Amino acid sequence: MSEIIVIGGGAAGCMAALTAAGQGASVTLLERNPKLGRKLYITGKGRCNVTNHCTVQELLQNIPGNSRFLTSAATRFPPEAAEAFFEGLGVPLKIERGNRVFPRSDKAADIIDALLRALRRARVDLVQDRATGLILEEGRVAGVKGEKGSYPCKAAVVATGGVSYPLTGSTGDGYGFAKALGHTVVEPRPSLVPLVAEQDFCPKMQGLSLRNVAIQVKNSKKKTVYAEQGELLFTHFGLSGPLILSASAHMRDMGREHYYLLLDLKPALDQEKLDARVLRDLGEGPNKDFRHVLEGLVPRLMVPVVLELAGIPGELKANSLTKAQRRHLVEVLKGIRIDIAGPRPIAEAIVTAGGVKTSEVDPHTMASKKVPGVFFAGEVLDVDAYTGGFNLQIAWCTGRAAGQGAAAWIHPPKEEE
Repeated sequence: MSEIIVIGGGAAGCMAALTAAGQGASVTLLERNPKLGRKLYITGKGRCNVTNHCTVQELLQNIPGNSRFLTSAATRFPPEAAEAFFEGLGVPLKIERGNRVFPRSDKAADIIDALLRALRRARVDLVQDRATGLILEEGRVAGVKGEKGSYPCKAAVVATGGVSYPLTGSTGDGYGFAKALGHTVVEPRPSLVPLVAEQDFCPKMQGLSLRNVAIQVKNSKKKTVYAEQGELLFTHFGLSGPLILSASAHMRDMGREHYYLLLDLKPALDQEKLDARVLRDLGEGPNKDFRHVLEGLVPRLMVPVVLELAGIPGELKANSLTKAQRRHLVEVLKGIRIDIAGPRPIAEAIVTAGGVKTSEVDPHTMASKKVPGVFFAGEVLDVDAYTGGFNLQIAWCTGRAAGQGAAAWIHPPKEEE
């Protein structure tokens, strides 16, 4: 019998198991997949954005919901500690744009392999089985039920993830465990997710990727809730790409609030400079059809859309364009409005928002306030962050806190005489 069972071999579960074993506890890590860390393989486009090289305060500022709950765990295991941890496991790291931290090899597999080696060194028992529930005796945890058998224990760490990317094993099992224990589960919703557009011109540009464009996301009161520059992708349903995934995390009331975004195709030029650029292009080919002039300003796939939005006939000769038409074109290039119908399904989200209500969990130990001996870590909790390595940092620090909490629960520190 292991003293502690950790359910879920993702980032938070691996960290919890390693931490508890490091405190002298005997630990079994229960993972339903044949391999650990399946979701880690796809983070950062397969490169694994390990954490963000920032202060605790900056980390908390990038967690829009329940950041205060994480203050203790993040302070005790800040981003710099996560970096030192992986460097100590033999994975050299590097810092990129936006302080994102990656393995120097650009391989997520290096992070997973390092965790696996560490787990084996720590003599954590790795068992492939899907947990189906917790066993309680006299109101406290006494074991974990699995599809292949039961596992007695004195403490259990639930680190089952959310419901995003279900093919990686994140199918919301932990929410069921929590509810059965009497916990409140805040309705899961997608975060860091592609967006469905109301306008029909997005599908016409399906597959087109734009770099170095800027967006402003506004709510129904025209208040800007997010503004950034980067890369986006047009799809058959609307919009995706890094810029859009980041924006989605700021659109937290998509069910109740209407959002739209303004797409600036030329953020490096103000309207006056862009107007001068258009004028120059027109002068260089005065007898060209305007659609051909426009191909020098926007990708070919965008030309019909921009012509329609600007209300300019494509066959109009360049030297026939009026000043008013030119000004309207500049306005379009600096602010294409795209109304958001909603997010794509939660299965397509990188991160799940919602989960076990944080007020029912001890923020120092991640212990359940409902059932003694139960601990939570990672995405199963109602905490989520913006993109940039912050969500994995939540997994590392809550996993660390849960591992310490579980080990201290079964081996209470002796009071000094």
